[in-house]
Amino acid sequence: MASQVSGTERAKASAPEYQGALGSLSVNASLPEVLARGVEELRAAEQAGDRRETARCGLAVAEAYRRLGRIEEADRAWKASYRAARSAGHEGAMAWALWSGGTLARQRGAFALAYRLLRLAAEMGERGGDVVVRGYSLAGLAETGRIQGDYEAVGRLHEQLLAEARRRGEARHTVWALEGIAQMHRNTGSYDEALALFEEAAETALHAEDRRGWAWALRGIADVVSVRDGEVERALSLLSRAEEACREMQLSSALAYNHKMRGNVLYRAGRYAEARELYARALEEFREIEEPRGTALSRLGLVKARARLGRDAARSAAELAELRSTLDRIGLRHAREMVEKAAAELGVGPLPDAGRVPVLPAGGAEALRGAATEVLRVADTEVLR
Repeated sequence: MASQVSGTERAKASAPEYQGALGSLSVNASLPEVLARGVEELRAAEQAGDRRETARCGLAVAEAYRRLGRIEEADRAWKASYRAARSAGHEGAMAWALWSGGTLARQRGAFALAYRLLRLAAEMGERGGDVVVRGYSLAGLAETGRIQGDYEAVGRLHEQLLAEARRRGEARHTVWALEGIAQMHRNTGSYDEALALFEEAAETALHAEDRRGWAWALRGIADVVSVRDGEVERALSLLSRAEEACREMQLSSALAYNHKMRGNVLYRAGRYAEARELYARALEEFREIEEPRGTALSRLGLVKARARLGRDAARSAAELAELRSTLDRIGLRHAREMVEKAAAELGVGPLPDAGRVPVLPAGGAEALRGAATEVLRVADTEVLR
């Protein structure tokens, strides 16, 4: 995971998932605005019998629902978009729908399904000649592996995708790759490298007018300055700025992660009662949008804060053991290790050894290997344009 900090990109961020009649929407458009416009244009396309436009508008609707945390509606919308694209015989539109479905599956913690759908999306995007969806799908595979904590499998793939994004001046994917690599450095204790990459991501996103990417980068900076330097007030200030952007666009998941990180900062500062309130708030938000990863991480923070406030040690140990089993079922390697570290920190470990569940399903490992090969194979084509 060698860092590749260099000159920041100056291209403006775009939102290629907003297509057809919705192609003029900004990457920073509020999600309710995207949803309202998407539903309106979707109905018009359906009435006109335009199946390709129906698929395009349905994609924007699916993505708005997903990012708002309206999971069941998002699931129905991406499938309807796929059916419309299939009936139109348009492989590019089919690939975009599969990408949306794969991204939703990852958000829901269904990693095996995410790998399968994203791999199909990449293959179909190539067959349909849509290099953008193909690039997004490869990035989706990389992010799925990173979230599961298999950094060896995805570190090189992130670097490859970063190099492609830099070469083409694709700001949104540059920001995404920088943040992914930074997060891996942060989780392995390379704080200086992580901070440099998060700061570059923030600067790149700012110049590209990518408010979403900027908010995620500020969250990363806040995390590092809190854990490395103990700069509590600076971290909280950064999170407040990021929260404002999340609220403007109504980014439900990003807002919940912001609140969880605020809990982390307060916990590290020994402000356990405040941390407990933030973790509880984030937990409620994650449950509302049915995001198991965020739910589990918020539960972990809540167990730790309650333990510091005097909760019975045996009860804390039992909750941590149950939470570790939950994380094994989800398939989150790094989070599982965080639970064991928490048990040691709180003096309630070691937890009973329940065995380790394989993190990456066979299909996931195969998909990541294939993605890395594909990035190298098409190094001279327009993958992320």
